[in-house]
Amino acid sequence: MKERIIIFLKKYNRIIIISGLIFIVTGTIEFLMGRLPLGPDGRFGLWEGNIWSSEQSQRVADPYTFSHLIHGMLFYGFLWLVARRLPVRYRFIGALLLEAGWEILENSPLIINRYREVTISLGYVGDSILNSLSDIFFAGLGFIFSWRARLWVIILTIVAMEIGTLIWVRDNLTLNIIMLTYPLDAIIKWQSAGRPLP
Repeated sequence: MKERIIIFLKKYNRIIIISGLIFIVTGTIEFLMGRLPLGPDGRFGLWEGNIWSSEQSQRVADPYTFSHLIHGMLFYGFLWLVARRLPVRYRFIGALLLEAGWEILENSPLIINRYREVTISLGYVGDSILNSLSDIFFAGLGFIFSWRARLWVIILTIVAMEIGTLIWVRDNLTLNIIMLTYPLDAIIKWQSAGRPLP
């Protein structure tokens, strides 16, 4: 086992270093943008399942983690289409860069205010740096999963996660895209009906 780890590290040491730099640079940019390492309450947490909570998007994972796994799967497909001649390790770095770029944009005043104006995330304050870097990590996992899985398994997984989160929290990646680009009152009313009573 130890020998396999050493071989893996030797083979992928550059990719590991570059990936680490992407995380460091993204975290630094977000810190300079005013993002807090652990969110407003300063507490570390592994999971926050309540999308209406002020702790949403502050922990390692939450229901929107499934969207970031899907990002990685979609980035794999996109990069396979436009850069399939590149070795998969470089496409992996490309996927991490795409997700890091989204995380920086998502935590800009432009997108934070857009979320507040047109989605159910009325009190959204942006991600903690912990959550944002975790989102990049999960997108990387989605990419790796797609690299190793058959196309039908990838499609089935995406559909299952989208339907699952739609039923569970009345939100998913598809609805997020719709609401950010072309908000519909019917969707926000339906989503808001699932909000727990205080």
